[in-house]
Amino acid sequence: MTTTLEQMKRLSGHHRIGGALRRAAGGSALPVIDPATEERVGEIVEATPAEIAEAVAVANAAQRAWARVNYHRRSELLHEVSRRMTAARPRVAEMLTREMGKPYKESFDEATWSTTATDYYAEVARHEAGKVLGHTVDGQFHFTTKDPLGVVVIILPFNYPLCLLCWQAIAALASGNAVIIKPSDLTTLTTLEFTAAFDALPAGLVQVLAGGGATGAALVESPDTHMVAFTGGIETGRKVGETCGRLYKRALIETSGNDPFIVMPSAPLEVAARGAAFGAFLNCGQVCAAAERFYVHESIYDRFVERLVHHARQVRIGNGLDKVDMGPMASRRELDRYSGLLSRAKGEGARVLAGGGRPAGLTRGYFADATVLGEVSADAEIMNTESFGPVAPVTRVRDLDEALHLANRSRYGLGATIYTTVLAESMRAVNELEAGMVWVNAPLLDNDAGPFGGRKQSGLGRQLGSEGLDTFRHTKLSMIDAAANPHDFWWFPYSDAEAFPGPRGG
Repeated sequence: MTTTLEQMKRLSGHHRIGGALRRAAGGSALPVIDPATEERVGEIVEATPAEIAEAVAVANAAQRAWARVNYHRRSELLHEVSRRMTAARPRVAEMLTREMGKPYKESFDEATWSTTATDYYAEVARHEAGKVLGHTVDGQFHFTTKDPLGVVVIILPFNYPLCLLCWQAIAALASGNAVIIKPSDLTTLTTLEFTAAFDALPAGLVQVLAGGGATGAALVESPDTHMVAFTGGIETGRKVGETCGRLYKRALIETSGNDPFIVMPSAPLEVAARGAAFGAFLNCGQVCAAAERFYVHESIYDRFVERLVHHARQVRIGNGLDKVDMGPMASRRELDRYSGLLSRAKGEGARVLAGGGRPAGLTRGYFADATVLGEVSADAEIMNTESFGPVAPVTRVRDLDEALHLANRSRYGLGATIYTTVLAESMRAVNELEAGMVWVNAPLLDNDAGPFGGRKQSGLGRQLGSEGLDTFRHTKLSMIDAAANPHDFWWFPYSDAEAFPGPRGG
């Protein structure tokens, strides 16, 4: 049996075009580095303009045929995709851990979440494909139907490349679209392996093009792609949005977060501190909806911070294939970016209460401590930009009013968490926090049936739920007069009785 490392070598330098793996025609290769060992485990090659053009043409041809397939048959095929994903979880999870570093448990969980999203959309897409409207003319029939958009480009990040792929691709496919996936350069091999499950579908419906910004830009600019789903940094997301706006092309854009985490006096502090540690350090902090800035009521600040420090120090750090809670950051560039932000936070006066550097004994790999910063100014850079790393900066607040004010004083608006057992405080948080999602005593949970997305500069549009399905569909209004009656109630000639009754002069 082929080992995972052997499979990564076999997938290196390939795209998935027209239903098959294809050796890339491009030139220089980019190395794929295991972030825990810094060893080269494979390579990727940027798609050429000819390969991009071929993939787009194949996708359009496949989509036209797929759009004619009935919803029941689409559902059956997507459930088969889910079954194949389920069977492939051990191999895919190991590959994801080797490629971007997260603990194997988190990789396996992500592969599982991908199957639940696939099964959800396989069903929900056929439950509602339009509706009958109350007609406004006797004897007529007025209704809406849902049409696919065409070819959807999906540009993925490295942190959750599997479940985000399914949140978007399955909704698009269930709606009758074809998809072209441009994975992160840090998780391309895993994506190529994972998308083998889509071989259950007609060839060409799901394709994968390796590469970096040039490949993504070409797919966004193509006149023969019809929507872009982008997840990534705020500046790149802005460029994608500008291009799609210029081309009148539908766009789903999710561009990071800087999520607040509020702790009030009524909260059970041990539970809140554990929730805070999980919210800050999950996936080494590389979560768009991670808890990144903590506002703690002054009356419980010291006790809460003491428990948070305790739990941060309990986080086991190491190679994600070992018995650990937190792996490395995904790449050298991510570690360098995060380390610079952490260094500046220290320079601005933040006190390092736990971590703050590199874990002892880990001399290779892109590892960082689980870090807690205390006495952080609300105006500090680290409280006002996405850290995307394993750090929990904590600020004191006088009351809920101040906490809500600081939480909302941000260009981001993805998610927000509050710990409280006071119902009035819970409801104020739900009503007043400027975020796409609010978690009361339940940080970072998702629900396939509920929409995921942000406000402000955290992005546009929604994934998951019925809202996520409509992201990938046109709504068409149709009106039928089966008898083809004349519409004299408003056609020419107009009735003289309805003409202007007064004189024309002043």
